[in-house]
Amino acid sequence: MSDPVETPRVGLLRSSALVGSMTMISRVLGLLRDIVIAAFVGASANADAFFVAFKIPNFLRRLFAEGAFSQAFVPVLADYKEEGAQEAVKALVDRVAGVLGGTLLLLTLVTVAASPLVAALFAPGFVSQPEKFQLTAEMIRITFPYLLLISMTGFCGAILNSYGRFAVPAFTPVFLNLSLIFAATVAAPWFEEPVFALAWGVFFAGVIQLLFQLPSLYRLELVPRPVFDTRHEGVRRILKLMVPALFGVSVSQINLLLDTVLASFLPTGSVSWLYYSDRLAELPLGVFGIAIATVILPNLSAHRAAAREDQFASTLDWAMRSVLLIGVPAAVALILLAEPILITLFQYGALTPIDVEMAALSLRAYSLGLVAFMLVKVLAPGYYARQDTATPVKIGIIAMAANMVMNLVFVLPLLWYFNVGHLGLALATSAAAWLNAGLLLRGLLRQGVFSWQPGWGAYGFRLLASTVAMSVAVMLLDRGVATWLEWGWQRRGLEILLVCGAGVTAYLLTQVITGTRMRHLRAPGAV
Repeated sequence: MSDPVETPRVGLLRSSALVGSMTMISRVLGLLRDIVIAAFVGASANADAFFVAFKIPNFLRRLFAEGAFSQAFVPVLADYKEEGAQEAVKALVDRVAGVLGGTLLLLTLVTVAASPLVAALFAPGFVSQPEKFQLTAEMIRITFPYLLLISMTGFCGAILNSYGRFAVPAFTPVFLNLSLIFAATVAAPWFEEPVFALAWGVFFAGVIQLLFQLPSLYRLELVPRPVFDTRHEGVRRILKLMVPALFGVSVSQINLLLDTVLASFLPTGSVSWLYYSDRLAELPLGVFGIAIATVILPNLSAHRAAAREDQFASTLDWAMRSVLLIGVPAAVALILLAEPILITLFQYGALTPIDVEMAALSLRAYSLGLVAFMLVKVLAPGYYARQDTATPVKIGIIAMAANMVMNLVFVLPLLWYFNVGHLGLALATSAAAWLNAGLLLRGLLRQGVFSWQPGWGAYGFRLLASTVAMSVAVMLLDRGVATWLEWGWQRRGLEILLVCGAGVTAYLLTQVITGTRMRHLRAPGAV
């Protein structure tokens, strides 16, 4: 096993398209999942309890699997790959698996044993509602082991991404959506309290996702055999990078979690309103923002390891243009079509028109920060690829503090005067995301690792013109909220496809008319 495993050279655009298409399948199923859940539990107390129990391990997953861990692990793995010794890579993988898995196993056992304390920590507003609080604590015991399973899945996925195998990790989340759909539609009648079916659906999804990764790792001869060894040089480097990265890379997620904590004190339904709106805002973020961030980190790390500074800068520039090309029209479309989209997808069964109205407010607020969320995803790798964790931590602290202040500034007046405190939470999160993205960009410019490439003026004009054309097309075809509520699901579905299709067509045609060509979309050479 002495020969290094070859990493295929694939263009960043092609890789991003592959990851994006796989993620799109997952996100479409995720929307179907949320439609089913909305019809199943709506915005009830049971729904609030499940969303909190699900959000806790899901949030920590962003830290241990997709966020801080990945940003720390991939650059170190790139160094070991650059040295070319497969035995050294395998030794690193085994020891990282042992340390990560052992730590998360201990955390899982402690959390399951102390689930009431965890529920009180993350949803303190539920303590005054005994039934809701008990239900949340009981479901945490079931859902929290998902953290261990999905974090190991994310670890395996980071290895595959580093070797250019993007499809399997990108497709893996499909199984979570399928599991929850099965739980809500088939398994729920098996339980005395049907909402517990969703909790068990989360657990079994973790098992399936991990098993799905292993055959691909076997073909790379990198199936981990866990060894708990914190003295290994690579493990120590990862831990050194990961500790500050735990905060720096996950600021937006921490802010969203704070929204959940504060929302637990707001009227019943607030947690659910934020969940449904966040899910829709996450669609373009997950399909495009995270897809691009996923493929550029291994490339940036390889450029840094080989001292290719020009390619490092041009890769970051391409990533920024790519997320703006998608993020700006997506954000505008979500603002214009908030109610129609929510009505079409979720306004069935237990979800009421008032719930739609409330969720639309937070959806528009999250949409204002969508571009910032996407920029953070592609700018943060510019630091972590160079193993610089100190700068994002400083920026993260500033953004975090600003979010807390803005929560008070926005939430209290909106709650007291308009009874829409959840809107303030979403607005504060978006504003903090913009601050985070702006400071990350400024830091990269000051450090000289990022520079504006030629063509931004023409690019900006084409983006503005196309977004305006899309907006006009959408507004001309929108029939108004009352009409959407009157239609059945078939008519709603056809109309939303018509409106969105017209908007996409107007956007693409204007891009072509104003001069956009395929060569403008191609990325710098991948490694």
